[in-house]
Amino acid sequence: MKFIVSGRNIEVTDALKEKVVKKMSRLEKFFNPGTEVHVTMGVQKNRQIIEVTIYFNGSVIRAEEANDDMYTSIDKVIDILERQIRKNKTRLEKKLREDAFQVGNFAVDHDIPEEHEFKVVRTKKFAVKPMAVEEAILQMNLLGHEFFMFSNAETKEVNVVYKRKNGNYGLIEPEF
Repeated sequence: MKFIVSGRNIEVTDALKEKVVKKMSRLEKFFNPGTEVHVTMGVQKNRQIIEVTIYFNGSVIRAEEANDDMYTSIDKVIDILERQIRKNKTRLEKKLREDAFQVGNFAVDHDIPEEHEFKVVRTKKFAVKPMAVEEAILQMNLLGHEFFMFSNAETKEVNVVYKRKNGNYGLIEPEF
């Protein structure tokens, strides 16, 4: 695996980088050697945050963990990623092309039941109105939702705004 380790409001020491690479090696059995892994470590107030994003064959696996201790955050984020991979292994096998994912390396873990189907329990339709991003955020907040889909008046494309864990907002734009 190819690791890209960076820091946000923190200097990533060699010890931290070595710890991340050593812990992430637990996941190497699932991916091919050239798989790219982005690790971002950061500090916000007293929270030590680690974000891991793994890119492989057009797919992405992502996990984030915040804790008082960076080393604890590292351990927990690895557990989250491993759980995601095991939980969705059948779908990942079907979606990915040959040799993109090391499928034979899955051990049977009875603690984590594999999801066999996604169950849609509600479908909702609504008119997508053209509006500015700020107006969409306002509308989302007025509705008390965590996300809001709208037609971006500037780009004429469907976008989604969402509220992030840190209280800020995110914007999802389509890429063709």
